[in-house]
Amino acid sequence: MTSHSGSTPWTLVVIGTGPRGISVLERLAARLAAGRSDRPVRIYAIDDVEVGAGRIWRTDQDDWYTMNTVAGQITMYSGSPDAGPWRPGAGPSLDEWSRRHPGEQPLGPDGYASRRTYGRYLRSVHRSIVDHLPEHVELVGIRARVSSLAARPVGGWLVELDEAPHLLAADQVLLATGHPTNTPDAFEQRMLDFAECHGGTHYLCGDSAADLQLGTGTIPAGTTVGIRGLGLSFYDVMLALTVGRGGIFKRTAEGPPAYLASGQEPRIVAGSRSGLPIPARGVNQKAPDHAYRPRFLTKEAVESARRKRQEATGNDQLSFAEDVLPLLMGELNHVYEEVQALHGDGSTLPPLDLDRLARPFAGRTFATPQVFTDHLLHLMRADLADAELGNANGPLKAALDVLRDIRNVVREAVDYGGLLPRSHEEEFAGAFLPVNALLSAGPPAERVEQLVALIEAGVVEIAGPATEFTADESTGMFRITSPQVGGSGRYAEVLIDARIPTPDLHRDTSELTMSLLADGVISEYVRTGPGDSQPVGTGGLHVTRAPFHVIGADGKAHEDLYALGIPTEHTRWFTQVGSGKPGLNTLFRQDADAIAEAMLRPLEDDADAVPACAGRVV
Repeated sequence: MTSHSGSTPWTLVVIGTGPRGISVLERLAARLAAGRSDRPVRIYAIDDVEVGAGRIWRTDQDDWYTMNTVAGQITMYSGSPDAGPWRPGAGPSLDEWSRRHPGEQPLGPDGYASRRTYGRYLRSVHRSIVDHLPEHVELVGIRARVSSLAARPVGGWLVELDEAPHLLAADQVLLATGHPTNTPDAFEQRMLDFAECHGGTHYLCGDSAADLQLGTGTIPAGTTVGIRGLGLSFYDVMLALTVGRGGIFKRTAEGPPAYLASGQEPRIVAGSRSGLPIPARGVNQKAPDHAYRPRFLTKEAVESARRKRQEATGNDQLSFAEDVLPLLMGELNHVYEEVQALHGDGSTLPPLDLDRLARPFAGRTFATPQVFTDHLLHLMRADLADAELGNANGPLKAALDVLRDIRNVVREAVDYGGLLPRSHEEEFAGAFLPVNALLSAGPPAERVEQLVALIEAGVVEIAGPATEFTADESTGMFRITSPQVGGSGRYAEVLIDARIPTPDLHRDTSELTMSLLADGVISEYVRTGPGDSQPVGTGGLHVTRAPFHVIGADGKAHEDLYALGIPTEHTRWFTQVGSGKPGLNTLFRQDADAIAEAMLRPLEDDADAVPACAGRVV
C-alpha cells in the first residue's frame, strides 16, 4: 500500500443522495476498502432535502405512498450478505433488512414497501457506508442546495452551496440530482393564470404527490377536484385525498374492500388520454434473483439489425417499428403462449394486442357516464382476476412482465441515438412508451381494488377516454369532459396534474442546472440522423457512455464531472430505476461501479506509479 499520510485528501462530491447517489457511494466505499492506496479521501454527500434518502424517498412522508416493486427484488448493496456485518459490497435486500432491522415491520419478499420505509432503508445503507469506511476515508453529509460549479485551473471544481461551508474544492463531482421541478409549459401557465384570476380555484403542477399541496387549506371537504393523468401518481393523489382525510378501506371475508368515507373527502373527477387507470401488476411469483433470458430481442439480434441497416443504407440507426418491435412482440407472444400451455385451462386466448389493452375505448362512444363506468369497472375487475393469476402462471401478466424484464436490451437499441430520429420520436416515444408505461409499471393489485371501491362509493369518477381539461370563464372553474362519453362534463374548483415532470434542461428550475447550462458546463443531447435530417433537441443532459462523463457546450467531455440517473433521460432510456436486484449484476449496479472506478482511478494510477522501495504492505 502506498503511504500518503499527511497528503491532501482526494476529494469527491456526490450531489443528490437518492438511490443513484447512494449506489455510487456504496461502490466507492467497497472499492476503497479493497484499494491499494492510503492517500486520504474525503467524500461529500450533498442533498437539499434529506442526506441518505433524497427528496422522493424522504422519511417524513405519509405511509400510503408506496413502491411498485416487491421488496424481495430490491437491494442497494452490490453483493449479498455474508457472515460479516452489513457493509458496502455485502448487505441485505429491502425484504431481508425489514425482517432483521429493529423496529421495522417485516415486508415479506412479495410485499410492497412504503416510500418512507424505503427511505429508511436507504438511510441504513448510508449508515453502513459511513460505519465501514477505511481509516483514511471520511464521508461528510451536508444538507444544502448546490448553486453552481466552477472549473478550477488546477483541475476539478469549486462547488458553491447555499449553506455552510458555502464553498468546497473537489477533484471529482457526480450529478445525481433526480426528479426536476420544471417551469410551467403553455397549458400549465394558462391554468395557473386562470386560477390566479378566479378566487377559490387552484391549479397544481405535476410533482411527487408528497410535495403537492393536498391539504384542506387548498382542497376543502366537498370540493370537486379534477385529476389529470391515471398513472402511478394518480393513485398517490387518490389516497392522499381519501385515506389521508380519514377514510377507511374495510375488507370483508366475502369479497373486495369497501370504502368508508370520513366526510372530509373532496369529490374526484379524473381522466387521461386512454381513460384507463393504470392496470395492476400481477401477483409476484418470481424469485428475487429471477433473470429473464430473451429468445428474440437479444443483444446479438440488435447488433445484427444494425449491421443490416449499415449495409443497406450506410447508417446503422434502427427503425423501432421495423427492427425492434417485432422482436419485442416475439418475446411477449412466446411467454403468453407458453404460460397458457403450461397453466391455462385449455381455452383459447385472444391474440396479444398491446394497443388494444392500453386503449380499450379507442373508437367507442358511451351514451352516459354510467354506461362508461359500468364498462370500466368490468375491465378493472377482469384485470384484477388476471393479476391474481400471477406474473409467472397467468398468461397476460407473465407476458406483460417481460416488458420490464427486457428493458436493458431495449436500451441497447434506443440509447445514444440508436434509433433514427423520426423513429425515436414517433414510433418509440410517441407510440410505444405510453403503452409500455401503462402496461408494465402498474401498482399492487390492492390499489386497483381500492379505486374500484372509491368509484362504487361515488367518491371517484373516471371521466372517460381522450379527457379534456379546460378553463371555463363562464363558471370560473375548470371543466373536465370526455368527447366519447355523453353528458360527462364536470366542473372542478381544483385541477391537479398527477404526472411526474419530464426532465428538460431548458425548463428545470434548479439554480444549479440553470447556471451549468448558462456557463456551457453541460449541454443538451441532440439526436441526429443521416443526410439532411434536422437535429432534434431532447432536453436531456448529454453524457458519454459509461462512466457517463458530462459533455459541455464545446462538445468536450469533462473527465472529472459525471451525471447519472434522471437528468440523463433522453440520452439514455428509463433512468428512473431506483435499485438493483439481489444476486444479479444489474445495469443499476454496473452504472454505479463504472463511475466509482473512474472517480478513484487517479488513486490507483498513483499507487502503480510508486516504486517498490517506497514500501507496499502485502
